Amino acid sequence: MNKFVERLKAGKVLVADGATGTNLQKVGLVGGIHTEDWVFDEPKKILDLEKAFVAAGSDIILTCTFGGTRPRMQGAKHGDQVYEINKRAVELAREAASARDDVLVAGSMGPIGKLLKPYGPLTPEEARDAFAEQAKALTEGGVDFLLFETHFALNEVDAGLEGARSVTDLPIIVSFSYDRGTRTMMGVKPTDVIKKYEPMGVTMVGANCGTTLENMETILTEYGAVDPGFPLWAKPNAGIPRFSEGETIYDVTPEQMADFAKRYVGLGARVVGGCCGSTPEHVAAIVKAIKN
Repeated sequence: MNKFVERLKAGKVLVADGATGTNLQKVGLVGGIHTEDWVFDEPKKILDLEKAFVAAGSDIILTCTFGGTRPRMQGAKHGDQVYEINKRAVELAREAASARDDVLVAGSMGPIGKLLKPYGPLTPEEARDAFAEQAKALTEGGVDFLLFETHFALNEVDAGLEGARSVTDLPIIVSFSYDRGTRTMMGVKPTDVIKKYEPMGVTMVGANCGTTLENMETILTEYGAVDPGFPLWAKPNAGIPRFSEGETIYDVTPEQMADFAKRYVGLGARVVGGCCGSTPEHVAAIVKAIKN
């Protein structure tokens, strides 16, 4: 049995890692640079961050491949090395995970960067092929499961699932970003997501990024109203960012995030972690609250 599925079937509540992008910005990542380029150009900084999350107690760490599809990497320094970027990102995550023998690695698969027809230029077939290429590299690199995260459109995830399942039988999680309260930018609701993808055999559904900790609570409640027993994924931002003297600041404290993480578990979340603005300190607080 897949290690991730085995842990879920055993009734475990797992803690995921925190933010990738906002933490790498603190060590030099600037606008205009594709985060995935750092897999080759600054691997130590990625590795150090992933190791910090493992040391904080994360059971799951994500690969640095959120934007690792070929269309999204157009214009990137290493945009012609999509397969190599994704596979190398898994190697880095695996190295970080090796500090403990129970850490899982998730293959991060974010939005493709272009809307699908009729709203944008991309055909479903092009999206499917792009996600298939990324999923193949992540699988062959050795991830434990695939995570479609921060998505907002059903047709894009449909293409992603089709592409991924054409190249791998790994478990798949679908996580949407509800940045309009309890709606995505395309109007998708939590009930839409769970009603569509649970019958399609995904391992979990959930939410990440978005707006406030309170909104995440509402979103999980809506998921649970459809099927109270279905496992949920919750990875909220550390609040809504504000800008002060050229710096982006997230105000949610580790203690506040830990308190809400306990609420999320009570609503059916089987994996909790943090998205933008969340640090290893936030993760450590979540671990303490949930596991101690």
